[in-house]
Amino acid sequence: MKTWLHLSPEGLVAPSAQWPCCLWRAPGDNQRMALIEAAQSLAGQPVHLLLPMEMCSALRTEPWPSKRRPSAQAIAFAIEAQLGEDLDGVHVCVGRRDRKGGYPALVTDKARFTALLQLMVALGIQVVSVQVDADLLPDDSVAAIRWYDRRVVGGNVRLALGEQALKALEPLLAEPVDWLDEPASLLLIEAALWGGRGDSIDMLQGEFGRARRAWPWSTVILAATLIFILDVSFKQARIHTLNEQARQLHEQSLQRFQALYPQQTRIVDLRAQLDAMQAQGANAPTTALARLVRLTEQVIGGGDIDVQRIDFRAGDGWKVQLTAASFNALEQLRERGQQSGMPVRIGSASKDGNRVQAVLMLEES
Repeated sequence: MKTWLHLSPEGLVAPSAQWPCCLWRAPGDNQRMALIEAAQSLAGQPVHLLLPMEMCSALRTEPWPSKRRPSAQAIAFAIEAQLGEDLDGVHVCVGRRDRKGGYPALVTDKARFTALLQLMVALGIQVVSVQVDADLLPDDSVAAIRWYDRRVVGGNVRLALGEQALKALEPLLAEPVDWLDEPASLLLIEAALWGGRGDSIDMLQGEFGRARRAWPWSTVILAATLIFILDVSFKQARIHTLNEQARQLHEQSLQRFQALYPQQTRIVDLRAQLDAMQAQGANAPTTALARLVRLTEQVIGGGDIDVQRIDFRAGDGWKVQLTAASFNALEQLRERGQQSGMPVRIGSASKDGNRVQAVLMLEES
């Protein structure tokens, strides 16, 4: 069931935390109190804010020529002559098309409405909708109900006046007013609050509607946390993949080294042992293996490269089948080879999904 917070018209003179209001929790359960007391009673519970009709002007357009719903700006231009105010200074809220083909609108001062919403935020009151008391009343009624010590009329009239002022105005209305006192007024008010016609105008529209759709801080924090966790997980998975590729490449190098030099049963530092054997006048295969180690460390290891297979043939040199992120990555691979004094060639490059397959060739020097 909706909880309503109805602001009194007398608080419009000096809006503050002491604004007199009425908190409606259910039929028969309503309490008058100051706004600050209502905020404490609500304790963050969502509430539907109900404004006094004195804060707004009610207007209607002429029958609209198109069946397509016009924009709020188009409605504003259509009622500009009735307003007599600068459109930039007012907040125009549009309702549903009526039976005669026109659109009802509620207009209020934009600066005052902004200050009101800021006051609600400052007091910790969570507003989910903003409506107007006279606009909640049935369209087919011209009942003048007693509400907040004044008379409120709905329907096509939608106004709120003191009893004497409304009696003076009554002869100018299209229909005579049905004057209701207690308990008939209370019954009609409760019916409007919890069983209303459903097409009353919510004033949280346009630029003020965005604030209503904003995520709560808890949701923002949760989303940021999930993004951080996903980012960390992706980086960890990438590191694991690179480490696994490096381990496989190292194992392949060890297997090649042991196949060429079975007498080297204890391998502590592959690079150092290769350099030592070169210094001792090692033969061509040793030199070739050392060049492979340099290739993997200085060229392949510096990019986003996945090594699929490594082959060596005397006279031809090394061939490395690999996949890269793009053709540009292959060009960078070739440039690193030249910078390292190891001219390499890229052959048989082809696109495979999101990766590029290629063969890197390092000929014997």
